[in-house]
Amino acid sequence: MYSGSSDGESHEASQRKIPPASSMLWVRNLRRFIGSGAGLGSEALMELETKRILLDIFKEKQQKSAEAGSIPSFYKKKPEEGSISHRVHRLAKYRFLKKQSDLLLNADDLDAMWICLRENCVIDDATGAEKMNYEDFCHIASVCTEQIGPKCRRFFSPSNFMKFEKDESGRIAILPFYLYVMRTVSLTQARIDMSELDEDSDGFLHSHEMEAYIRGLIPNLAQLRDMPAAFIQMYCRIAARKFFFFCDPNRRGKACIKKILLSNCLQELMELHQESEDEVTDTEQAENWFSLTSAQRICDMFLALDKDMNGSLSKQELREYADGTLTEIFIERVFDEHVRRGKSGGGNAREMDFESFLDFVLALENKDTPEGLTYVFRCLDLNGRGYLTTADIHSLFRDVHQKWIEGGNYELCIDDVRDEIWDMVKPSDPLKITLTDLLACKQGGTVASMLIDVRGFWAHDNRENLLQEEEEPEEEQ
Repeated sequence: MYSGSSDGESHEASQRKIPPASSMLWVRNLRRFIGSGAGLGSEALMELETKRILLDIFKEKQQKSAEAGSIPSFYKKKPEEGSISHRVHRLAKYRFLKKQSDLLLNADDLDAMWICLRENCVIDDATGAEKMNYEDFCHIASVCTEQIGPKCRRFFSPSNFMKFEKDESGRIAILPFYLYVMRTVSLTQARIDMSELDEDSDGFLHSHEMEAYIRGLIPNLAQLRDMPAAFIQMYCRIAARKFFFFCDPNRRGKACIKKILLSNCLQELMELHQESEDEVTDTEQAENWFSLTSAQRICDMFLALDKDMNGSLSKQELREYADGTLTEIFIERVFDEHVRRGKSGGGNAREMDFESFLDFVLALENKDTPEGLTYVFRCLDLNGRGYLTTADIHSLFRDVHQKWIEGGNYELCIDDVRDEIWDMVKPSDPLKITLTDLLACKQGGTVASMLIDVRGFWAHDNRENLLQEEEEPEEEQ
């Protein structure tokens, strides 16, 4: 009986079918609940929200790209000061520059390289110069790598060997190679130092950043170490202005670091490394804009011209520059083209500040350079047409002629001077002279001097006598 009833119940149970899980109401409700995210934990919810935001951003970028077509993005907003992205950017920049600085050769490494070069070179019997062939070059590379480390290996590449002039035996002199290494190290270090001062990391230096770089160099420049502390700030302003005059032709207020490194200005500044100022002649000091003597001369000149001591120069005060030999029309044109108008329109609305005066001096002392000649040509172009006509030459030289006669010189014909200028320039268009013509004729500085300065015209008129006077002392020596 017992076994029989048990078998019957089992049979009935097997006859009843269990419904699938998907059809159960509580399963459907649970799946709906989980799918909405309401039953998930905070981490899962955060992950879902992150995925949704990233997907929206991706779709938005895709839509913008489709609307923009093939036009690339040329503007990226800089991170705000103090933000996380700004801090990360500064840290990454610091680490990168630190890594680049560690790869440079220091003074001890350069001395060790020079010793290796001299110990493993051969002496040319004909000239006595120290030279090395390519086998010596490779051997020296191995010795230097052992003594200095792998950071010197990049200087001993085959391409570097081929850069230097070789004799008939295929040898190069060791001195030019060593100077090349020193210059490369110096320029790389200068770029690292400038990049550290480049606050927005755009590859350009503003005036205060350039002044800070020069201020950091002063203790390492032999001729500037004894500079009075009170004059350092003024010196930095004067020195930095030359970089901006030559490396910022469009006057945007910032100079490209690459252009600074390749300019002659940096090389001229680094000349102050070489020797003490006592061993340099007065002429060399005056010719180097960055020498302490030159900076003091410029500062004293400005103070002497500034009669009312208001920190700027009027037209009347600027007329006394160079003993008053500059023409009236040129002074007027300088103020028209290169002196900023005051905002208030007051008494000093049309006066030249110290920075503009530095540009003025740099232009007149470097008239033979494209930058200096461009500055002067804008003043010579009376009508702003981009070229000079015979009428312009006549108007410009009229003031020179007047000063010439007042100085007790012989009478001259303005038309003859005009024809002489045309013969010197040989313009592509016989009716007008452009800036390109003045640059191409290689006498643009002389022509400019003839038109703005009676002393410059006198020097041109007496060029043969002056040349003879220069040759006579050389013959006596």
